Amino acid sequence: MTGRYGGAVLEAPRARLTAIAVHLPSRYRTMEEIRAGIAAAGSPYVPPPGLLEDVTGVRGVHVREEGECSSDLAVSAARKALADAGTAIGEVDLLLFAATSQDMIEPSTSHLVAAKLGATCPVFDVTNACNSVLNAMEVASAFIATRRYRTVLIACGETGTMVTRWHVPDHEALMRAMPGYTVSDAGAALLLTAGPAGEHDPGVLTLRFAADSTAWNACTVSGGGSLHPRAFDDEHLTIRLNGDLLRTTTVEGLTFLRQAAERELETVRSSSFIAFHQIGMPQYQEMVDRLPLPADRCMPAVAEHGNCAAASLPLQLVKALETDRIEPGDMVAMIGLASGMSFGLALVRW
Repeated sequence: MTGRYGGAVLEAPRARLTAIAVHLPSRYRTMEEIRAGIAAAGSPYVPPPGLLEDVTGVRGVHVREEGECSSDLAVSAARKALADAGTAIGEVDLLLFAATSQDMIEPSTSHLVAAKLGATCPVFDVTNACNSVLNAMEVASAFIATRRYRTVLIACGETGTMVTRWHVPDHEALMRAMPGYTVSDAGAALLLTAGPAGEHDPGVLTLRFAADSTAWNACTVSGGGSLHPRAFDDEHLTIRLNGDLLRTTTVEGLTFLRQAAERELETVRSSSFIAFHQIGMPQYQEMVDRLPLPADRCMPAVAEHGNCAAASLPLQLVKALETDRIEPGDMVAMIGLASGMSFGLALVRW
């Protein structure tokens, strides 16, 4: 192939997913233990036995050890991914920390992850709620395609159990705080490297994103920023759901995603495995029904592991790999949903 002036045009490299890993804390908190925690906090309202399980379809969540930070969970997963790929940290050209959680407001958590791993490459955070890892894949793929970096490590550390609301004044408050009872702590890591971009070569083939930012208030943890800088109350420091707005926006967003990416969705439906963000079993089933997706190629990981936020998609892929549901050459789809509201789609050939 030649360029405009007769010189050879080099084909852009394709980002290839060479390793993926997750780290789940060993502590596990059942829904009954969460109900007991609400009672122990002296809440005026305590949900009846079985209500949390019935509403969410979640059995329990993973909980970090005392003092364990988002960066620690990310580092544990990153070390697994690097070891699986046989890659030394010195070979990483760029490190991205991608998560809903963070260690502190300043500096970026990517610096703490890099320091703990011994990385000396450039680093920065990619933050877009539960789509953070998917957006980091977009950033990494773009850098690799332009030959800016060859090897990119994406590290994710989620400490979602910090935003669980324990003191509940009434049933309405419980329902608005419901997402906080399904969130899990988890770490995840993806290693992407440059590879050939032939028709049958593995790698990230398609990335598509959309947003409806008018719905930013659908689901929030509003304390700690400039809007509520010194908040100390549960309304601002725990996750709060505007249920009607979240449901309306999500349904409309799925319709938008279906219309805007109809051609890609046909490939999604024929993929060997389909991972999508999960907050509870009712939403899981709604996704399968509305897009629609073949249920036998999806995995309801949220039932056992809870909502792992930005680590949710990597968790499903790792579980699929462990059970031989993904093999070399397979097409894998990743669908992201995040508060804000954001929607994403990635197609990856394994």
